[in-house]
Amino acid sequence: MTQFSNFAIRVLMYAGLNGRRPSAVPEMARAYGASYDHLKKVAAELCRLGYLETVRGRAGGFRLAKQPEDICIGEVIRQTEGEVILVECFDMATNRCPLPGVCQLQIALQEALAAFFAALDRYTLADLIRRPEQLSSLLRIEADKSPDMANGAIRNAV
Repeated sequence: MTQFSNFAIRVLMYAGLNGRRPSAVPEMARAYGASYDHLKKVAAELCRLGYLETVRGRAGGFRLAKQPEDICIGEVIRQTEGEVILVECFDMATNRCPLPGVCQLQIALQEALAAFFAALDRYTLADLIRRPEQLSSLLRIEADKSPDMANGAIRNAV
């Protein structure tokens, strides 16, 4: 998995833990010890894909555009990874393997890749943020005490 996809899941987790309150890239970069520029690109792509929505204004940022239980982790990884090419024979345009059609490694790797995504498809963002108090504490996300948070995404995800 690429670093981009890894951070895509982390950005979604952070936004999910923040509920309806907008998340800002600088605070997330500090929490994860990651590059601001890299996380900004990740957040922009997640907005383009429809997982996040932007919030304008002084206290703006981004927040989830879907409920955590509606965000499939396997789908996010597929969309942020693009075509997964484990070995050269997965890409017919660049394949230089002398064993096409007879090598069983390609079949085994295709089966393994399918199993990898099948496992990820069983998880949603809600599954990844089931312990919001512990995760929020580690990421230094302050608990939102507003009345509407009682019915917010975090409570629904638990």
